[in-house]
Amino acid sequence: MWCGYRLSRIGRLWKINKMDNANSDGMAAASGSGLLEFEKPLLRIQHDLEELEREQRENGRDHAADIKQQRARFKTTLKRLYSNLTPWDTVLVARHAKRPLAPDYLAMIFRDFCELHGDRTFSDDRAIICGFARIGPHRVMLLGQNKGKDIKERVACNFGCAHPEGYRKTLHKMRIAEKYGLPVVCLIDTQGAYPGIGAEERGIAHAIAVNLMEMSRLRTPIVSVVIGEGGSGGALGLGVADRVAMFRHSFYSVISPEGCAAILWKTAERRKHAAEALKLTSRDLLAFNVIDHVIPEPMGGAHRDPETAAASLEKYIIGTLNDLKRRTIDGLLRKRYERIRNLGAAYESPTENAEAAQAQKARRSTSRTSKVRRRLGRPERVSL
Repeated sequence: MWCGYRLSRIGRLWKINKMDNANSDGMAAASGSGLLEFEKPLLRIQHDLEELEREQRENGRDHAADIKQQRARFKTTLKRLYSNLTPWDTVLVARHAKRPLAPDYLAMIFRDFCELHGDRTFSDDRAIICGFARIGPHRVMLLGQNKGKDIKERVACNFGCAHPEGYRKTLHKMRIAEKYGLPVVCLIDTQGAYPGIGAEERGIAHAIAVNLMEMSRLRTPIVSVVIGEGGSGGALGLGVADRVAMFRHSFYSVISPEGCAAILWKTAERRKHAAEALKLTSRDLLAFNVIDHVIPEPMGGAHRDPETAAASLEKYIIGTLNDLKRRTIDGLLRKRYERIRNLGAAYESPTENAEAAQAQKARRSTSRTSKVRRRLGRPERVSL
């Protein structure tokens, strides 16, 4: 009874999330300009620029100086907008319909890709792409979450929400990579794991949990990059790595802002407040040491210049693999374990940090003194 209620509630939240994503895309499409809601100041400039270019093309009049001025104005306004993004604005950019997906980066910076299918248990999940590939001088095992470009592909990929067989497929491919000494590269882009009844019946929670455990002790380097959305356990199932990075305008969170708002305030209309409270931006997560690096994006987001974004991603992955490959496997596992154990450890100020360290040192000193006294048979001192 409780399980059925929980599944139906999760399903409703997932539908709310998909509808809000569609509405966000609809706002951009309704204007006919591909602009997001916070980019409305650019609409007038873009309209004037298009009019000048059309008039110059049709009438032969020279508007070169005006066109140059409008383009400079557009660039200045774009830079101003993107230097002051709110968390909700970041969510909109990460979900942009034209933002590069895993297959796009696969085509631009990877080569000799050989796709591997199936989990050897149930089926092949198209929400996750797996296979051998090359990037720079490195041979890698590539794992990428795929949302799909058009409606037909998105339905086939469940909008990037993987089933249990998707995570079991990735685990099987990671074990192949471990066997042959290949680094694992994960491209994360999902709003979460699929929340349907079928996924629950086939053990979605168990599949993600097993991935977390096995990735924490996989004897090969792992690099994970959030290229768009990094939502819930669906993202975490590929997020246990030696290095975790994010694009500047991506986000990484335990739940989508719409899902959080629906649970806390019973309405998705409070999604902007939820996005602020979740601390899901790359800047926040870097400050909390949840991620290790922020990959820069072109001005206006990766969707405005996919080639430049891909070049930045390629540079980061190659440099990180060069560094990780110089380390011993035992050293990598030790550092990976320490990284995981330190997640969530935070203090409100440097003073509290110093005080906590001093208190821990005092406890260790007292413990050593007590051990020495017990060894000598002397009673411990008691303060009255």
